[in-house]
Amino acid sequence: MDKKLTLSLDQGIIKKAKVYAKHNNTSLSKLIESYLATLTRRTKGKPEITPLVESLSGVIELPAEFNEKVAYSEYLIEKYK
Repeated sequence: MDKKLTLSLDQGIIKKAKVYAKHNNTSLSKLIESYLATLTRRTKGKPEITPLVESLSGVIELPAEFNEKVAYSEYLIEKYK
């Protein structure tokens, strides 16, 4: 059962959201409903992987001994020299 909801949002955001909804062949109401459903969905176990993330998975091969914390620390040191 659908129920009406009134929201107060920035006019620029509304404009951009309408364009986004139109490009994705959906209504602004359905877009917001989908977003709120995603936020409130209770997940058990692993979180759902979006198609974009799944398509990017496995793109980069890293050595088994690769340590992301060390690599990130080195990156930050180099960045802020």
